[in-house]
Amino acid sequence: MTSTILLQAGGAGGIMGFLPMILIIVVFYFFMIRPQMKKAKDHKKYIEELKVNDRVVTTAGIHGRLVEISETTFLVDVGGGVKIRFDKSAIALDASKAQNAAPKA
Repeated sequence: MTSTILLQAGGAGGIMGFLPMILIIVVFYFFMIRPQMKKAKDHKKYIEELKVNDRVVTTAGIHGRLVEISETTFLVDVGGGVKIRFDKSAIALDASKAQNAAPKA
């Protein structure tokens, strides 16, 4: 009879053992995964809304003005008559946002 009582008590401990793991997954979702998905969605929307003559900054840190937009690439004028073709994923952010975010001395 005592072994039956011990086996029944052990089953409840198994569920309680998973509770911390479930809480960790929930915290990861709300503090890491969800904000990252929102950021990716916002960046995709930004890329789709770009138009010719917008000033942009690439992921490599190159500042320039969009000259041509094709389905998968952008042609960026970096000044001095130099034009560089970039993949759409290489555009990091709007140059005006980058200038506003820069700390002022």
